[in-house]
Amino acid sequence: MTPLSIFSLIILISSLMFTSSASYVFNKPQVQITTTFSNFELRIMDHWGAGGGWFTTIPNNTQHPFQGRAFGAAKRREIRGTAAFGSGYPYGVTNQTTLSGRPFPFGVWPLYWGHNHMGADEYGPHLNAIRPGGLVVQVPLRTTTEHFNVTDDEAYYAVGDRESLLLLMISYVTWCHVTPAWPSRFEPTSENSTVKLQNVIQYFRASSFALATPAYNNAFAWNSTSTSTEVSPLPEYIRYSPFRQCIENVTTNALAIASDRYKVTSLEWFTFVMMVGGWAICSISLFILGLLTYKLMPVRARLQKKIWGDPRIIAQTRQNIRQNREIEMRYERYP
Repeated sequence: MTPLSIFSLIILISSLMFTSSASYVFNKPQVQITTTFSNFELRIMDHWGAGGGWFTTIPNNTQHPFQGRAFGAAKRREIRGTAAFGSGYPYGVTNQTTLSGRPFPFGVWPLYWGHNHMGADEYGPHLNAIRPGGLVVQVPLRTTTEHFNVTDDEAYYAVGDRESLLLLMISYVTWCHVTPAWPSRFEPTSENSTVKLQNVIQYFRASSFALATPAYNNAFAWNSTSTSTEVSPLPEYIRYSPFRQCIENVTTNALAIASDRYKVTSLEWFTFVMMVGGWAICSISLFILGLLTYKLMPVRARLQKKIWGDPRIIAQTRQNIRQNREIEMRYERYP
């Protein structure tokens, strides 16, 4: 294999690596966070993303209801809270009894349960129109005995913003064999609400997402603080349920969270360097090859003349031989 062929192969492999890497980034499910109308800059909540990076402050003078508050920078490993509302904040908690005035470490503000519980009225349904990911919805999570040893009354509900929950539902169906279901509006203050505060068994993403079951009743839910450890025990079949554990694990790893600003990965840097380097080496090689060919042409002509003689004399000799042969052919044709 020639050096030129090797360089061509390197470029081909690098192009394929770059294409696959780019498609992975661009096809990744995402939720946009818009906090200002002064420019087109926005942050992204990534499904299965790692989070992290620097926190961002919602600009002042933007008429945003939470201007001046920090959001972002929380990491995936910090996403799990407890069964206590207000849990799961990696930073920004100065008062354990209220959620009012807190930052949004994962990019979205907490749920709302009504009755100004823990000062959460400021996050109520009047802001659903601008909530990152859309209005708060709920979706039932059930499976069949074909995949898990579940009873008829083992059913869970996920509560969170619409876009995050729709993306997460795909992962639930894929990994936990959840029976597909579409979300419905979450109405916590309604008497007929399916999911109530005391039904929550786990909060995620700074209490902006919850997993609940009507089979659980936490008697301490309305009187707890962010760091409360006093909770009613889970029923045994829920506590040790593989189905529940699967749902919680998928939520922990896949729920959309604010990501860091895009950074070029080491693989993309390597691919870029290989592509640029490959093209540069090929161009230089072709240039040198052309230059050598041009410079060696007079040498080739002199060598040919020295070995085989003057090309003009050789051409004249061939012409004479051809003419003599034609005369001989005419003689043979007309005796």
